[in-house]
Amino acid sequence: MRLWPQAWSAVGAAWRECFPLQGHDVARWFPGHMAKGRNPLFQELLGLKPHLLVLNKMDLADLTEQQKIVQHLEEKGLRNVIFTNCIKDENIKQIIPKVTELIGCSYRYHRAENPEYCIMVVGVPNVGKSSLINSLRRQHLRTGKAARVGGEPGITRAVTSRIQVCERPLMFLLDTPGVLAPRIQSVETGLKLALCGTVLDHLVGEETMADYLLYTLNRHGLFGYVQHYALASASDHIEWVLKNVAIKLGKTRKVKVLTGTGNVNVIQPDYAIAARDFLRTFRSGRLGQVMLDRDIIPAC
Repeated sequence: MRLWPQAWSAVGAAWRECFPLQGHDVARWFPGHMAKGRNPLFQELLGLKPHLLVLNKMDLADLTEQQKIVQHLEEKGLRNVIFTNCIKDENIKQIIPKVTELIGCSYRYHRAENPEYCIMVVGVPNVGKSSLINSLRRQHLRTGKAARVGGEPGITRAVTSRIQVCERPLMFLLDTPGVLAPRIQSVETGLKLALCGTVLDHLVGEETMADYLLYTLNRHGLFGYVQHYALASASDHIEWVLKNVAIKLGKTRKVKVLTGTGNVNVIQPDYAIAARDFLRTFRSGRLGQVMLDRDIIPAC
């Protein structure tokens, strides 16, 4: 029997209350320049220089509580926030005027001899920093992309040369590799970052990430995956979900099973391919808009 959305919420008591986090080593998930973290004085330097927080990929997030998100960030001392979508260039035109205003109001501002601006773009891996630069160039210079982009972390590996993004005012941006805090607060925070593509999936494990994603979707009452994959019902068991996703995709693999009469080839669903598809579908927004940090947003 197929469960409709009304019925799925009725069985919500069956969803897991917590996710098993033991046995995961977060330090191994973020290698290279990401594991080294940023300079401990980075936040202090930001306090001295004008800075703007750009929350990209707004099309993938559930922003029904956008005002509470802004309020939460203001309590953390982040008062200049813009939500953007670089694919459709949403809110991109707000950035240059806001940056110009912030620099002009800074007590360190002195541009009498040099009227140009040079801005550094800093953020976690795969958040769309290069896409932001290209989007600004499309909006203000009507020209093509200058920064290389990709759907995985580590595309930008060094600070680039200055890239012009605007003529009036004359403004240049520096693209930088993704950086993270020296220590990830918890395994769950690491899993959220991994779901957002800040680390190569295989370092965490696609099936582990798919399981955490399923746990999060069910816990928040988001059952778009049931409709997308035409499942019989929502489920909290990742093996069952991935098995049905693999069958839906027609992805199987041969496995040798040792029996009393010798080796026998058995056809099984390919769980790894199913997990990768589940993650890709989530990241593309086809499972609906999701707020992974809903639990830290102040309640009504």
